[in-house]
This record gives sequence, C-alpha cells and structure tokens, in this order.
Amino acid sequence: MEVVQIPMKIDVDTVSPVQRKVRVELPANTVNEEFVRAYESLSQRTKIKGFRPGKAPHSVLKRLYGDEVRGQVLQRLVERSLGEVMRERGLQVVSRPEVEANDFEEGKAFTFSALLQVKPEVDVKNYLGREVERVKLSVEEAQIESALRHLQETHAHLEPVEDRDHVERGDFVAIDFVGSVDGKTFPGGKGENYYVEVGGENALPQFEEALIGLKKNGEHTISVAYPEDYFNRELAGKAAVFSVTVREIKRKILPPLDDEFAKDHGECASLEELKQKIRVRLENEVQAIQESGLKEQILTRLIDAHPFEVPPAMVDHQVRYLMERNQSRLANQGAASSRSGTSVEQMREEIEPQALRQVKATLLIEKIASLEKIEISDKEIQEKVEEVARSAGEKGATIREIYRREDAREDLRSQMIFDRTLVFLLEHAKVKEMAPPIDAKEKKS
Repeated sequence: MEVVQIPMKIDVDTVSPVQRKVRVELPANTVNEEFVRAYESLSQRTKIKGFRPGKAPHSVLKRLYGDEVRGQVLQRLVERSLGEVMRERGLQVVSRPEVEANDFEEGKAFTFSALLQVKPEVDVKNYLGREVERVKLSVEEAQIESALRHLQETHAHLEPVEDRDHVERGDFVAIDFVGSVDGKTFPGGKGENYYVEVGGENALPQFEEALIGLKKNGEHTISVAYPEDYFNRELAGKAAVFSVTVREIKRKILPPLDDEFAKDHGECASLEELKQKIRVRLENEVQAIQESGLKEQILTRLIDAHPFEVPPAMVDHQVRYLMERNQSRLANQGAASSRSGTSVEQMREEIEPQALRQVKATLLIEKIASLEKIEISDKEIQEKVEEVARSAGEKGATIREIYRREDAREDLRSQMIFDRTLVFLLEHAKVKEMAPPIDAKEKKS
C-alpha cells in the first residue's frame, strides 16, 4: 500500500495487459468531510419548513434526505479517488469501472475495489522501412473512351418515337401499371406515368423484358416471376400479373462527341483537351486507389508483427459504431429490408473481426505518432472544419456547430493524426513495383 496526494491508500494489481484491479481505502475523516460538504450544499439549496435557508441542522436533513445524500457522497468519493489513481499511475481507462464497495456509512472508513479496462502498453518496433507492393497500373485509351461515353450519356436527351408504336429495347417508356399476386395487389405494385428504361436494369429485369413489343396506348397484361433471392421476401419466388398501359415511348438521343461538346460539357477548348482532362482525372483516381492499398498493406504488416491483447470495451464500442453506420447506409439506400433476416448477433459476428483490426491499427498508429511526435494544431483543426463545412453546402452551419464541441474536435484531431502518421509511414516504406497480372484472354493468345 502507498499514500498518494489525497488522503487514501491504494493498491493496483495487473490482472492482464488490459485490466487493472484497484483497491482504495479512504479514512473516516475523508468520508466525513465529504458528507459535511454535501449537507451544507443541500442546506443552501433546500427549503425546510421552520428553518431559514442554510440553517437547517444536519440531523433534520439526514432524516429527510439521508439516502439521497449517501448515494451522492458514495459516487463522488469513488469518482474522485479513481480519478486520482488514474492520474498518478497514468492509466488510460477505456470503460466504466466495475465497482465493488463494502459497507458505506458516515463516520467510518470506506473501502472499495474497481476493475478497470485500460489501453495496453504497445511496444512498436521496426515500423519504418516496411516493404509493400504496388502493382504498376496505367490508364488505357479504352478507359478514357468509356468515361467519355459515360459523360455523353449523362447529357443525352429524350425525344418521342414517331416511326413506330411498339416498345423496343433501349426505349424510355412512361407506363401506368397495377400488379397483383394471387389476385391481391401489393405495396409498391402500382404506378402512374412511371418511366422505365427498357433494358437499363433500373427496374426488375424480368419486368423490363416483358415490356418489349407492347403497343402505345394499348392495355396489356404481362406476367413476371420474381427471383427466389429477391430482397422483398413477400414477393420472392412468386409470380405477379401486371395490367400495363404504355403512355409514351421515347428514345435517347446522344450529343455528338466533338469540340462543341467539349466546350459545352467539359469546359475545354477541344475534344482532345477533354480527353486529356479525363486522363488526368483517371490517373489521379488510380493513384489514390494505389495509395489506399499501400496504407492497408502497412497496417496489415504492423498488426501481424505486433500481437497484443485489446480491451474488449474498445472492440465493443467499434462494433456498435460500425453496425450503426451500416444500418444508416442501408436505410439511405432503401435496402434495409434486404437484411431483415439477419439477427443482431449475426451482424455482430460478421463485423467483430473488422472492429478488432481497426482497434489494433488505432493503438499501433497512436504509439507511432507519439514516438515520432506527430501532432495536429488547433489551426489545422479549424481549417479542416471549414473545409468540411464548405463541402457540406447548406448543412455547413450544422457542421460548424457540431465541431464547437470539444469532444468532436478531439475525435477529428485523432483521425487527422492517424491519417498523417500513415502518410509518414508510407513515405518511409520500401515500395516494390509489381507487374500487373496477365489477363486470362492474353494467356490464351
């Protein structure tokens, strides 16, 4: 046992690399002083009939509010003493303490113990000069042409079809439809003036195929078989009957790829300049993908070379974060029902290895950043907040409000330190250039 700054005795046992068992003994006078402060504060805040404010005796207050005060004093003494232990021992606690307390009474010494989860001491070695592999990639003319055609598609316009009255593949058709299964309509099975690109696979492919050959303004009946793996389980594997009326048939007209197109849609003087602009963009994208891959290799090699125990609380926190992010993403995509058969336990089991890896990576990078004295200034934090706010458009004010909170700014600082440290490690890595894999078609030739 040892005596620390505040009047108490402590003993800290190492249960594991990520757990500490703390035992604390507080003398009776320390307990009494906390009770006195609590009753004096209560006396000032509480009106007691027959007594002026602040003049009610402790005996009266104890009779009326004894249990409440006892709970408050117990909580304050535990928090205060554990806070001192953490500061004295440099413990980075990552979970709520599991506290076991003996009998707690006014006028008596108080002893309690707490089980804490802490960040492990990570000993990082040989983190500079890690060997990583980068595949040599170049932007091909076919990729540029594909990007150019995509740009052309986005600026196409529709015009009515006048030389025929039936639907063909590639048409854009406006339809009214009512669908039923076993004679009963179903949610989402009805629409008016609904546009479908026939063959575009934006709707159910079987439905689009059934539209081919239908005549304009005619009333038609088509049958559609939903696949067994359809995301809506109420329709999966079932046959639906649709009553369809084709209101309009339009064809897509692509603008010619020439210098005028480059001026109007690419902010370039010529088509050749537009192609060069696309090449630069694609090359930057390739570079970004390669850089991301190299960073992942560095993290993987660091994790493999440094096995250590991770606090379960940190993994659990990361699992919850990833699950919430995935559920939000699925909801935004309107695909939440596609995983309706997956239980929370199954989702957690799928996500936990990813969460464990991320926590290990975070602890390793934190240690390296400390060793290399990699920091982010308050000015850089503010500049990043402004950058994010500007890119958020109308939501910029909300972004700025969020980052007025200290915890949000510190989370941002941690992420920026993580990113900067990874860039530092990549700058000091040994990058080995690798030839791209031979395409299967080239092998045959």
